Amino acid sequence: MTAVLYGIPNCDTVKKARTWLDAHGVAYDFHDFKKAGVNDALLGAWLDQVPLATLLNRKGTTWRKLSPEQQAAAAEVSVARTLMIENPSLIKRPVLVADGQVSVGFTPDSYASRF
Repeated sequence: MTAVLYGIPNCDTVKKARTWLDAHGVAYDFHDFKKAGVNDALLGAWLDQVPLATLLNRKGTTWRKLSPEQQAAAAEVSVARTLMIENPSLIKRPVLVADGQVSVGFTPDSYASRF
């Protein structure tokens, strides 16, 4: 099994997740979604397992730069998906996909229980 870790390389939480995976010998591919992007099908697969409230990063700079109208419209999944495709920084990081299971965020305990 090879996991896929989605995120951006300069994110502190992504760095911690990558360090943990490396230290524990977990094979993974890294997908930089700032460079490689995300598509609607990928977001749809994630949202099948993770609620929008978990996946959408409402705490970051990118969220604060959205207009109040865009922020309000993001409550609708289709609008949020479009915004996340256009602005991948709106996705909470990291997203880990391993054995078909999606998780968002990183804590050493959560990764230890997965692997």
